[in-house]
Amino acid sequence: MTAADTKAAGPPVPVPRAPEKTGASPSGQEAAGPRPKKRRKKGELLPYLLILPAILAIAAVYVYPLIKTVIMSFQDLGRAALWGNGETPWVGFEQFTNILGDSEFWSVVGRTVVFMTLCVVLTMGIGLLIALMMLKLSTWVRLVLTVALIAAWSMPLMVAASVFRWLSDSDYGLINTLLADITGDEDRWLGHNWFLDPLQGFGIITLLVVWGAIPFVVITMYAALTQVPRELEEAAALDGATAFGVYRYVTWPVIKPVFTMVATLSVIWDFNVFGQIWLLRGNKPEPDYETLGLYSFSKAFESTSFSQGSAIALITVLMLSGVAVYYLRQLIKTGEVE
Repeated sequence: MTAADTKAAGPPVPVPRAPEKTGASPSGQEAAGPRPKKRRKKGELLPYLLILPAILAIAAVYVYPLIKTVIMSFQDLGRAALWGNGETPWVGFEQFTNILGDSEFWSVVGRTVVFMTLCVVLTMGIGLLIALMMLKLSTWVRLVLTVALIAAWSMPLMVAASVFRWLSDSDYGLINTLLADITGDEDRWLGHNWFLDPLQGFGIITLLVVWGAIPFVVITMYAALTQVPRELEEAAALDGATAFGVYRYVTWPVIKPVFTMVATLSVIWDFNVFGQIWLLRGNKPEPDYETLGLYSFSKAFESTSFSQGSAIALITVLMLSGVAVYYLRQLIKTGEVE
């Protein structure tokens, strides 16, 4: 081996030594040593303790009545048994069989669905239009409109129902007076009773429901509209898109999740409308004005069939459970997007 070969080979590379074994080969966890115990951070349980009173209150107000309703729907609970003076025999699914086989029940369901659909469509349509209009208003006009919406939203239901009863009064109602002045037919409109015809009566009730729900929709949808990037709308307009095209392809995809959630909540609320009909009909709604909530109340307290009323309420909950699940899915999707 020449000197040139030795120079080309370079210096020898050191080889690492193998670790010395001190005994039997331990397992991976034992070789790494004992895992330290995870210490709970100070104050980690504080958030749960803070929400514990709210959880207990919700359980007392919602969970217990729901469990009691389920139990009562499988019994035959009458007035005597309610006061502890009689037995409450278990009848299984007899209450549900009787209700689902009753044509009157399905008539009430159809009336409730039609009424709910009309209220939701009007509420979401008018609310979205007003929210879009608020984007074009000046600051002080928008502020005045917002205050008016909040004032209408905060009005107690009993006061609002009294106002609408006065507006639709057959003798002194403002609606009849305006229609008589506009059409010039005083004989037709002065003294006209809107609630003799259930279709006209539900029209007045729909106005009350929509009037009370619009402020929430307007404020929520306006907040969603303010999150639409203005540069995207301007770019679409510069590219030749019409106002409807800008709304359809730029604005709507941004506000769609909020619109869907508000519409879902409106479905749940309007499906369970009770107070508006009850108050406008003087605490004695006719059978033609009964929705599912009033039908359940009528069966439970007027017919003293508490178990049947509970079964109707439970069926209503099951009908709305699909809507509630859809609402929760939309909330989860919105959280994932954010």
